[in-house]
Amino acid sequence: MPDRCVPGAEHYLLKAMHRRASLVLLNTLSLSRLPLAAVFIAVSDLRLRALLVVVAAATDFLDGWIARHRGLATRLGALIDPVADRAFMVTAFIVCLLDGLIGPVELTLLLVRDIGTAIGFTVARLRPDMRAIELKARMLGKLVTTLQLAVLLCVLLYPPLVRPLVALVALLSLASVVDYTRAVWRQRQRRELPPSRPSSRIPHGPTGAPMGSVRE
Repeated sequence: MPDRCVPGAEHYLLKAMHRRASLVLLNTLSLSRLPLAAVFIAVSDLRLRALLVVVAAATDFLDGWIARHRGLATRLGALIDPVADRAFMVTAFIVCLLDGLIGPVELTLLLVRDIGTAIGFTVARLRPDMRAIELKARMLGKLVTTLQLAVLLCVLLYPPLVRPLVALVALLSLASVVDYTRAVWRQRQRRELPPSRPSSRIPHGPTGAPMGSVRE
């Protein structure tokens, strides 16, 4: 008789293949921001650049939403997504600097969070006692990213709002770096805590004698 796959095994195999295909799609969606950054460099029309910013923001929202709601969050995805975000954002801001749309001081203030997190990531990977710490996105960091996108759109379409938004991004970036550092430090301290030991106290009965003991 020809061999037949066990129905349960076949279902598991199909499910695993579907998950792998979904992960490839998610990672491709994240990495799509790299060619978008290249196109941002190549074009000069401000409205077209603004459209690229909107598309990049949409891919960022979409891959994050799919990963959360379908249980497809992975360590690799958690690394690819922010790297692709930073690559697009930093490229776009540097292009705007070279085109004279923003100044060096504004660029520095806009990238305070990125510089701080890059330093923290490097230190965490170089120190053996911190390599196992999982580096997760924080709410303040997500807010800074959203405001950076708003600044980029204003640089391209409505310059009068750029300076106040840059100031707000700078303040929240400092708060984000502090919050990120504290979160990493708390994880490190939890990993250093010794495992709790079971209590050695013997439970006593209502008369004060140890439970299970033989009274004379």
